[in-house]
Amino acid sequence: MPERFFDCSVDSELLTGMRLARAAIGRGGLVVIPTDTVYGIAADAFDPKAVQKLLDAKGRDRTSPPPVLIPGIPTLDALAADVPEEVRALVEAFWPGGLTVILTAQPSLNWDLGETRGTVALRMPANTIALELLSETGPLAVSSANRTGEPSALDAATASASLGDSIDVYLDGGAAGTAYGTEGIATAAAGSTIVDATALQRGGKLHIVREGVISRMAVQSIVGDALAEAATAPDAASGSEPAPASAEPAE
Repeated sequence: MPERFFDCSVDSELLTGMRLARAAIGRGGLVVIPTDTVYGIAADAFDPKAVQKLLDAKGRDRTSPPPVLIPGIPTLDALAADVPEEVRALVEAFWPGGLTVILTAQPSLNWDLGETRGTVALRMPANTIALELLSETGPLAVSSANRTGEPSALDAATASASLGDSIDVYLDGGAAGTAYGTEGIATAAAGSTIVDATALQRGGKLHIVREGVISRMAVQSIVGDALAEAATAPDAASGSEPAPASAEPAE
C-alpha cells in the first residue's frame, strides 16, 4: 500500500495516520475513514472546495450533497434548526450508530454542501477512529468510499482500489459493519437508515428515505404514529419537499 495508507490496529501507524488525516482535512484534502457501516470519504464540511473534491472523487454532482458526520448530539443543535422531540428520541436510541437524520439546516451556517434546499443530513457514527477524528476536526462531509455505481467499500483496501490517488490519507480500521444484523458485514453494506424529518418539523410525518441497518420496525418503535406509511410521498399539506439526501450517505 502507498505511504498514505495507515493500519490503525498498529499504535504507531494510528498516531501517524490520525495526525496526517487532521492535516489533510485542515488543508482541504480528502481522507478515507472507517465507520460502523461502510468506509467513507471525509472532507471539511465548511470548505466548499473540499466538498467539491469529495463529489469529484465519487463522480457525483452538486445535486447529490454529502451528509455530515458529527461527534455528538450537541452538534445536532448547532447544525440543525428546530429539532423535533421525535428526532431527539431517535438519536438517543440509535446514536452513535447507523441512523442518518435529515433536518432543516441552521440558516446562519456558512457552508456549501451542494443543492441541499436548506436541509442537512446528520449522523453520529459508532466508530472510535471516526469519532476521534471528528472530535478534532469538527463536522465532516462524508459519503461512502466508492465511485458512484460501485458497491460500498467494507474495508480500506477496497476503498483504495476504487479511489486511488484522489485520497490524501487512508485510515484502515479493519472490516466495517460487523456489529449489524445476523448477516454482519453484508447487512452493513446497505448503509445507514435515512429518515427525513423535514415534514415532521412542519407538522407532518417522519419519512424513511432508505431502510438500512436500522429497520423500519425499530424506527416505528421509537416514534409510533409520527412515522409515515411506507412508500408514500412527503406530506404535501406540510409544505415539505423530499430532501435531497444522498443515496450513499455518510457511512
